[in-house]
Amino acid sequence: MRKLFSLMMVLLLTGCTVMAPQVERDAQRDAGLAIQEVYEQALPTLSEDKQRHFAQRLYRLTGEQRWRPLNRAYGERLMVRLEEDIAGLAEPGYAATRSRAIVADYSQRTAKQRARRAMLGEWGEIAFARSLLFRLVQAEYHDLLPAIEDHQRALDYQAEVDWAAFLTDPSVIEVYAAQVANYAYFLHQLGVMDLRREVEAAFRRHYPPERVAELDDAEYRNWLYGLTHFVIADSRYYQRKADPEVHAWVLEALEREAAGIMTRATADIQAEVALAFQLAGRDDHPLVGRVREALVAAVDPASGIIPSPSGEKGLAGGEHRNVLAIMVLRWPGHLYPGPDLSDGVGQR
Repeated sequence: MRKLFSLMMVLLLTGCTVMAPQVERDAQRDAGLAIQEVYEQALPTLSEDKQRHFAQRLYRLTGEQRWRPLNRAYGERLMVRLEEDIAGLAEPGYAATRSRAIVADYSQRTAKQRARRAMLGEWGEIAFARSLLFRLVQAEYHDLLPAIEDHQRALDYQAEVDWAAFLTDPSVIEVYAAQVANYAYFLHQLGVMDLRREVEAAFRRHYPPERVAELDDAEYRNWLYGLTHFVIADSRYYQRKADPEVHAWVLEALEREAAGIMTRATADIQAEVALAFQLAGRDDHPLVGRVREALVAAVDPASGIIPSPSGEKGLAGGEHRNVLAIMVLRWPGHLYPGPDLSDGVGQR
């Protein structure tokens, strides 16, 4: 009898041990849903770009059809802008003129923005080329590229841009690391050129492990953002899983910096670190758990969202940070590509 009682106690305690993490995980999902509800109520008041960003990620996280209308509205705007730029490329000097206008209009509110504006101003038509590249890959993500008249003109233009020099330049990586990773993968995904390995090598040369400890906070965060975007861009921005073997160097670097990530990185970057592991099929990694705990603890009870590092609680300014937190906290393990908008966008 005493043995039976002891066995029952062991089973009971074991059950509690198993149950406790599940209870905590459910609470984290609930926290993600609570942030999502705040944003859903406020979504009509946000800019079209913020609505697109939010709806695109919620669709890829959940596959829920209710997110399609905002994605479709974005697809319509995207087609118009692409058609304008593709028509413009037939005119001499169009790309250079657009580049000058983009640099002139580039925000100078923060030191990071001023540095990026100055950098882009030194690279001729790159300012326009990278804007066009983003729109092209977005169209490809939504299966809209074949419907765009003369879209090959835009792809041919991209093939003529000296992307290799730009994406491997140390002064560019220094202030634009995440975008450098993005553009390398965008170019590959569009079939324009494959610079992924060259860009990875340039990034790793610029940020060897022994240098990381010497980076100031701004440089440290730029390095972390760049690391995570090799995985995020490869996933086609949360549409599919990424190969953990291809990105083993990224995951190993993040593992080495676990302490720094939890003390020096912002909530945005912490969330993207967690997403890098989740996209690589490592949702059970201890660092993901630590980030989830930090994100839940960072939620402001009054506003229901995660404020900025300075305490700013504006919904528009916090959309990027909070939608990433929603994704980490609600992570389902399955992603939804697209959405495919080819059946209802651009049919004029």
